[in-house]
Amino acid sequence: MADAWSWEYDPDPAYVIGGIDDLAFVAMVEERADELVRAAAALYLDGAKYTGPSPRMQEETVDASGMFVYQVIPRHQRVYIRQVTFLGL
Repeated sequence: MADAWSWEYDPDPAYVIGGIDDLAFVAMVEERADELVRAAAALYLDGAKYTGPSPRMQEETVDASGMFVYQVIPRHQRVYIRQVTFLGL
């Protein structure tokens, strides 16, 4: 397992954000993912030793431009971005 908390696209960036050409929107998603990592690290101080159930997937709105679905897995010390939806508003 990893030594520090981080986030990643799951299964990979091409699958999760492929086709989204708005780089500013993608940057906002990634900035919010960084914030979620900091929050998870503070909540699960020793995530690798966590034995409880993993939190459910959650949604996060990004401006009025779209949203993304993520899941925190404490034992992996990861925030997984599972789906990104760009509305282009």
